[in-house]
Amino acid sequence: MLQSLPPDRFRLDAATPEGVLQDIFGYPRFRGLQAEVVAQVCRGGDALVLMPTGGGKSLCYQVPAIVRQRRGLGVTVVVSPLIALMQDQVGALEEAGVHAAFLNSTLSTEQAQQVERELLSGRLTLLYAAPERINTPRFLAQLQSLYERGQLALFAIDEAHCVSQWGHDFRSEYLSLSLLHERYPEVPRIALTATADALTREDMIERLALQQAEVYVDSFDRPNIHYTIVEKGASPREQLLRFIRDEHEGAAGVVYCQSRRKVDDTAQWLQSQGIPALPYHAGMDATQRKQHQDRFLREEGLVMVATVAFGMGIDKPDVRFVAHLDLPKNIEGYYQETGRAGRDGAPAQAWMAYGLADVVNQRRMIDESPAGDTFKQAQRRKLDALLALAEATDCRRQRLLGYFGEQLAQPCGHCDNCDQPPDTWDGTEAARMLLSCIYRFEQHSGQRFGAGHLIDVLRGKDSDKVRQYQHDSLSTWGIGRSLSEAQWRAVLRQLIALGHVRSEGEYNTLVLEPSARSVLKGEVVLRLRHASEPTRGRRRGPQARSAEALDLDNAALARFEALKSWRAEVARSHGLPAYVIFQNVTLAEMARQHPSSVEQLAQISGVGSKKLEAYGAEILRVLSRD
Repeated sequence: MLQSLPPDRFRLDAATPEGVLQDIFGYPRFRGLQAEVVAQVCRGGDALVLMPTGGGKSLCYQVPAIVRQRRGLGVTVVVSPLIALMQDQVGALEEAGVHAAFLNSTLSTEQAQQVERELLSGRLTLLYAAPERINTPRFLAQLQSLYERGQLALFAIDEAHCVSQWGHDFRSEYLSLSLLHERYPEVPRIALTATADALTREDMIERLALQQAEVYVDSFDRPNIHYTIVEKGASPREQLLRFIRDEHEGAAGVVYCQSRRKVDDTAQWLQSQGIPALPYHAGMDATQRKQHQDRFLREEGLVMVATVAFGMGIDKPDVRFVAHLDLPKNIEGYYQETGRAGRDGAPAQAWMAYGLADVVNQRRMIDESPAGDTFKQAQRRKLDALLALAEATDCRRQRLLGYFGEQLAQPCGHCDNCDQPPDTWDGTEAARMLLSCIYRFEQHSGQRFGAGHLIDVLRGKDSDKVRQYQHDSLSTWGIGRSLSEAQWRAVLRQLIALGHVRSEGEYNTLVLEPSARSVLKGEVVLRLRHASEPTRGRRRGPQARSAEALDLDNAALARFEALKSWRAEVARSHGLPAYVIFQNVTLAEMARQHPSSVEQLAQISGVGSKKLEAYGAEILRVLSRD
């Protein structure tokens, strides 16, 4: 339940951080590290902020921007790589009564010139721009003019991990942003990201010249997200469909796939199964891609099937699930992508299907990359950490947070392994059989083979290739008949994940790693996961899920639905996503508290003074229908 605002909320000094927070944004107090960050930036200090998605990063620069502008210090320039993020945030700020604008490729020449005039006139509080534009001579000249007049208040660098070659989303245009400090040394800077391990943090500090900045690292925990990783069966998309129908039918979600073709095929198949789904990837026509993104942001209950080209900076708060049909490249990517679920704080799920082919493909992509050996080694370590998370038999959240250097004292009780601890078995002897078979391939014929042939030999299955290479004469022929093909694939997947086997080349042939020697000698004991059977959730309708997630009784749920209908009309008339008007959590609190006066409505978190003035009477009218 949201906290109420103090009765004197509009009497606070409008030029203080607390006054801005309550008056403009309608929040009673800062969360977590927000107050410390805001204080540092308001007094002119630099800051590097690591805060999880949904943790309130935007307020860390928006509040100082308003405070510093009200103190006569000028405009804040926000560096953002994404058009959708710029548009959403500008729309939300304008709704809250803050004059903001963006400069990007969607504007005509005349529109861009109008924004530039407003920038130079001092009327803007925040200007959003892409890093490519920041580095143009025209824009730098405009910044220089503002700087000389003392009208540059702050630089905010969003998605700052993009500057690091070690990060999961490196963008070369971010490298030029060090010039902000070189050209305008007296202007404070705040760099923000939701995801960065220690190596990426060091790179960000070096490349953005933030050695003197205060570093703020908030908890990476997203307690409202439930983590589930399942083994891929014969039809992973059938597994996905069961997950959506059982848990999230009628809810907004994102499904990530590795290839553009798989995105198109999966979206089409989900549509054929009655799930409203749209594809999104870089190979689509730009106009259609934008249409699909706009629909996802503005409509309820859509599922976006996408490559990782989609998602960063998407502010849609009510995404109830993020699903992966393919393994991401590393934990940072997984954390960033799953973090797009449940930004509103309500229950959400991160679901991933994972199999042997995922491990093989990711390792092959690293091996075949044109990058240098140092970079490849770092990427292998990152992939190994993700594989350890996928194969874990203990708490997923403890593993995930541990990667970022954060310790969770107790198992979370809110992941699949905590819900139902997986069965394990002593797979040492099976592993030795498998490794021995790979070894004997090379000894017998001097050649290497892939997973399918390996399992055929272990299970004693006749085939043309077995006869061609006379592998039925090997001592390992048929020694693994007691295990099914699926079980052997699970053993191989885990041995690859553990680093005892690697696949290489176009045909994914299998090679022993040096560590396999200790397994073959019986010097280590391997506890492996049993192949698991998919479990079915409990099917609930969309209304039941909404009531459960928002903790509303039947009467309050009816009021909530009425408020959502009203909000949809307002959003359409303003050309904005509905959540920019009010988020679901704010509407739910209105429905729960059922205010009957403007004074009571003003106490609800998320209702700023501008929105109270603009919508207060209408909201009370909707609530009075009860």
